[in-house]
Amino acid sequence: MSQEDKVQILVMLPVKEIHQKKLEQAAPGAQISYTKPEAITKEQVHNADIIIGNVPSQLIEGSTKLKWLQLNSAGTDGYLLSGILPPQAKLTNATGAYGLAIAEYMMTTLLMMMKKMDRYYINQAQGIWKSEGQIASVYGAKILVVGMGDIGSEFAKRAYSFGAKIIGVTRTKKECPDYVDQMITSEEMDSMLGEVDVVVSSLPSSLATYHLFNQKRFHLMKKGCYFVNVGRGNAVDSEALYEALQTGQLAGAGVDVTDPEPLPKDHPLWYANNIIITPHISGFYHLPETFERVMNICVRNLENYMQGKELENQVDFETGYRKSKG
Repeated sequence: MSQEDKVQILVMLPVKEIHQKKLEQAAPGAQISYTKPEAITKEQVHNADIIIGNVPSQLIEGSTKLKWLQLNSAGTDGYLLSGILPPQAKLTNATGAYGLAIAEYMMTTLLMMMKKMDRYYINQAQGIWKSEGQIASVYGAKILVVGMGDIGSEFAKRAYSFGAKIIGVTRTKKECPDYVDQMITSEEMDSMLGEVDVVVSSLPSSLATYHLFNQKRFHLMKKGCYFVNVGRGNAVDSEALYEALQTGQLAGAGVDVTDPEPLPKDHPLWYANNIIITPHISGFYHLPETFERVMNICVRNLENYMQGKELENQVDFETGYRKSKG
């Protein structure tokens, strides 16, 4: 087989030798090139049959050769726009890799707010010995989990084990897992907002989710509710969130994503009452296990592709979500 006839695979992940061996074993006979995101060129992208990693979407535009793009993220922002991927290209994401890390982040943030640990940390830095008063508990709390994919489900399992009552929200009616007390659809969400103590969101970016959490919905929430967002920042109207915190409608908010992002230094949300803001770090590879899970998905899917089998985590171009199985 000539060099030109080989399947050309471009890998843009920080792989080690052990990962390279797994990829090469999954695609015997293929030509695999490894590059760093900052060194990528449009020529490399347009020469690839397969790309593994989040290549800048603008570099893909105009490619006629690409047959499959495997993202290292669960989100698909930018790749679903018309004209980015060629018509024949399949798109798969890394759903299933981030649930562990992000669910633990969500539990950490929620517990910090409920136990006022963020305030005690500030007091410690100033040498202040002072009680901050009444706290709340996950035990017995009603938690609305908006988005029951990998991340939402992993969080629900942990919160349920703490003794919370879990209400899951999905686009279509689904059966109730054993760690969820009730499942409702998106259309039913508004009627439930006034009954829960916590709302957590792990929604992707889409037209349907843009500013889903707006002034109206924050006002529908029970006064003193806690809010956590780890999906995409544009699911939340930042001005409405600020108002809800300042008026005490929300007892606290924890956000790992914002709109805009990065959040400008002078944005009022930095100075809102009882908010924890982190710079989109709940996922990525800060937890080494996350990268191993991403690589396992990539290797399995590369084996599937080379053997003509169905790919895992194929993305529905209409919804931006992983296609349903079956």
